[in-house]
Amino acid sequence: MDDRFEEWKPPEIIEGVPTKYNWIVQGVDGLKLGYKTDIGAFSYINAQCEVEIEDYVQIGSHCSIYSVSTIDGKKGKVRLKKNSRIGSHSTIMPGVTIGENAVVGAHSFVNKDIPDSVVAFGSPVKIIKKVED
Repeated sequence: MDDRFEEWKPPEIIEGVPTKYNWIVQGVDGLKLGYKTDIGAFSYINAQCEVEIEDYVQIGSHCSIYSVSTIDGKKGKVRLKKNSRIGSHSTIMPGVTIGENAVVGAHSFVNKDIPDSVVAFGSPVKIIKKVED
């Protein structure tokens, strides 16, 4: 894992302004970004009620991560644990934790916690199987 981004540096993150990788954060003070994370272009992170992205997390392009939902008023910290991977075009709702080494398939709607070391996908998300070593 360490050689994936040999000279990785955290990007400059400014409220509502695309990073050099073209993803945006709202509520910058609530974002905790881990080491050697990879967030795809055109992703949106609403960290008003805290989003923690641990080390080596990969997030595909066009993903949305919400710590606040304006539709139903739900709020809660979102946590993406170490080495989790989120497929492109997925949506993660408030209060959700994605487990360590978990894989969420593309176009998934994640409205519940995902345990460590599983593959999950769908709308709404369903756990499909354990991750093979």
